[in-house]
Amino acid sequence: MENMHCPQCHSLLESNETGGHCATCNKDYRLEAHCPDCHQPLEVLKACGAVDYFCCNGHGLISKKRVEFVPVAT
Repeated sequence: MENMHCPQCHSLLESNETGGHCATCNKDYRLEAHCPDCHQPLEVLKACGAVDYFCCNGHGLISKKRVEFVPVAT
């Protein structure tokens, strides 16, 4: 996780097993994969040890390098 910030207070999130933790708000966040083009959640496809990302909004398969990971409250 690189420089992810809390959606509420914008403090830097501390990395943990499930995503991130904001010490200021005392909230945990999971990371959700979003399409870099439409910013909507992506469908995660897992098969044979590989993870792929698919946009159901017409953008097709999205490269892992282009995926936006967004913190979402748990």
